[in-house]
Amino acid sequence: QVQLAESGGGAVQPGGSLRLSCVVSGITVDEYAIGWFRQTPGKEREAVGCISSAFGRTYYADSLKGRFAVSRDNAKNTVYLQMNNLQSEDTALYYCAAGPLAILHPTAYNYWGQGTQVTVSS
Repeated sequence: QVQLAESGGGAVQPGGSLRLSCVVSGITVDEYAIGWFRQTPGKEREAVGCISSAFGRTYYADSLKGRFAVSRDNAKNTVYLQMNNLQSEDTALYYCAAGPLAILHPTAYNYWGQGTQVTVSS
């Protein structure tokens, strides 16, 4: 059974940083692409970034390049999302997902976690 579990969310002030973790079980992170997405009420789920399976290449939404970074630890079967200089517009429920290809679109992913809330507020 494939499971993805996000953690690391919370409340942070503008300009702060958070690192989210996505612990994966049932598959390995070097065989599946892992993507990060976020969603706010009333809006569609949007891509944040992803990491490819074989070579660990990373891809990001244009608006987030330079502030967000995806990495992975194969030994821990875990993928991370480092978020820096957070702003109020980054407030959202953040999800990780696994799929066959590193594509910045939610339809490319088969397995999803339950999400972790990030709130940026002063």
